Amino acid sequence: MSTLTSAPMAPLIERLYAQANAATSPLINSVSREERDRLMHSKTDYLALYTMLKDLWLPVSRDTGTLLYLLARSTKARAIVEFGTSFGLSTLFLAAALRDNGGGVLIGSEFEPSKIALAREHFIQGGVSDLIEIREGDALVTLARDLPEAVDLLLLDGAKSLYGDVLHRVQKHLRPGALVIADNTDYCPHYLAHVREPANGYLSVPFADDIELSIRLR
Repeated sequence: MSTLTSAPMAPLIERLYAQANAATSPLINSVSREERDRLMHSKTDYLALYTMLKDLWLPVSRDTGTLLYLLARSTKARAIVEFGTSFGLSTLFLAAALRDNGGGVLIGSEFEPSKIALAREHFIQGGVSDLIEIREGDALVTLARDLPEAVDLLLLDGAKSLYGDVLHRVQKHLRPGALVIADNTDYCPHYLAHVREPANGYLSVPFADDIELSIRLR
């Protein structure tokens, strides 16, 4: 048995996915597809978009969550950084891996206070709150300081237009061999071009539908 597959984590994750699937957002539904697409690609209006999305969970898929757990376990990760906590489902998968690795720290960033409050309740219910530090605010600020000297894994799952900017802030802390997992990369052509260029210090491949898995080479 693992932390991920036993109580209290396993039933908690099942319950939270049911809640995520039932969540609705009348506000975002009132915005045209074209405007949503523009906001997804904007580096200036991303806070407006994610304010509209504050009632939606935006979780990783179950398979992606299991992948995060497996990658964190296989690399024996002890220091993880997450961009885009939302209500904390992806965080729970990663924190379960930290627990089974013997402990560590997961630093996340989320600018919506209501999401942070509920996520912290989920971390307590899952028995992993002692492993997690969620920083409130814009990740371009919160993840630019006071990170572990050596980060083993970085998850990018916040505003898609900022993936490259967040990577730039965390990059000096990524140890050689550290993994970077980016979700929903269909929206991130500039990020993909960067990590797929070996001269930039990464070896990178597409994984599953729209996930990019990269390893820091130096």
